[in-house]
Amino acid sequence: MAVATNSGGWLTVKRLRAHATILAVCIWSFYVWHLATPGLRDRNGNLKGTDFLHFYTLGSLAEAHRGADLYDMNAQAVLAVERVPEAAGIRYLPLYPPQVSILFAPFARLSYSWALILWWSCSAVLYVICCYATWRACPNLRNYGGTIILLAVAFPAFFHLIAWGQTSALALACFTTMFFLLRDRREFLGGLVLGCLIFKPQLGLAAAAVFLAVRAWRLIAGAALSAAAQLSAGILYYGVDPLLHWLRTLRNVRQLLPTLEPKTYQTHSLRTFWSMLIPWQDLAFTFYVVSALVVLGLTVAVWRRGHSVPLALRVSTLLLATVLVAPHLTVYDLVILAPAFLLLSDWLISRKATERDGASPAGLGTLLYLVYMLPLIGPFARGTHVQLSVVAMAATLYMIWGISLRANPQKAASDF
Repeated sequence: MAVATNSGGWLTVKRLRAHATILAVCIWSFYVWHLATPGLRDRNGNLKGTDFLHFYTLGSLAEAHRGADLYDMNAQAVLAVERVPEAAGIRYLPLYPPQVSILFAPFARLSYSWALILWWSCSAVLYVICCYATWRACPNLRNYGGTIILLAVAFPAFFHLIAWGQTSALALACFTTMFFLLRDRREFLGGLVLGCLIFKPQLGLAAAAVFLAVRAWRLIAGAALSAAAQLSAGILYYGVDPLLHWLRTLRNVRQLLPTLEPKTYQTHSLRTFWSMLIPWQDLAFTFYVVSALVVLGLTVAVWRRGHSVPLALRVSTLLLATVLVAPHLTVYDLVILAPAFLLLSDWLISRKATERDGASPAGLGTLLYLVYMLPLIGPFARGTHVQLSVVAMAATLYMIWGISLRANPQKAASDF
């Protein structure tokens, strides 16, 4: 996580450790207290695991081969109550592609409580593996292991990932694995992993645009192949009708967004940033498109400088752009930024040690801290109508772009 410090400034390792410890104790003790109730409803009356109920229901449909009901809210609400009586009154908008239900079919064979515990465990293990592997790849962070652990546990996005019972740990695993494969110059395999994001296609939009722009054809071929294979699994299991229904649903997703995002303050992307700030929907969407193109343009510019810009910076810009450009991104999806915190912190520490190229802006560490912390105050956006986390992420990406302009062009690669 973000351990880079400002020499002589306020952002010290000691302060970071204190902040992380306080935050971890507060959020996790509060969450455990909320869960410490008999039955499946927490102290607020919400179902424990919240969104996991939807995946549990989808898995139940897969178990029964009920492909025709994968996009029927009413049928799923009835089935959810049959499997989990405490789920009465809860409805979810079905937007996941058909193959996702197959993934959760084994969980549906268990009771809801045991399935939820197993899914929590899987998500936590994936998160730990991704953080640990990235930390091991950052030589300048080796002496900060304890701080990294504290920051990883206290990361608000990780907390929301567990609290919501969501699938974003799988996306984190895709991006983390892609980083290591690109580091080893295995672009096709990196594309195969990236294409797995088809289960959350909004998280693949930025990557698709960037890699098309830089003509990373091997990576694109791998992504297309794995995405097609994943969708084909749904066709083989259910037939083609559910896939066609999913595609029709995606075409109408803009009209469904009010149902999908009842609490926009829990979202952290450019689209919802402008929709909260500007009351006129069409104008807000125009600002979203323009700002998303700017973000993609900056990211493409960083990647086009090739190996003159360290892979750590390029991947970090891609992760930031993924979050900013996504048309739908909730707070738990911010967990994909975990590698960016580590990679950028490692790069900052190395630059402070060498002061090479004068490319160690003092404000980058502070921006990383803000990107890490600001999702905590997301609910204040209900009153201010300004999601500050989006501002911090955009500023961080812009600063990295500025750093890339001062990179040594002699190492630039025109292809990838």
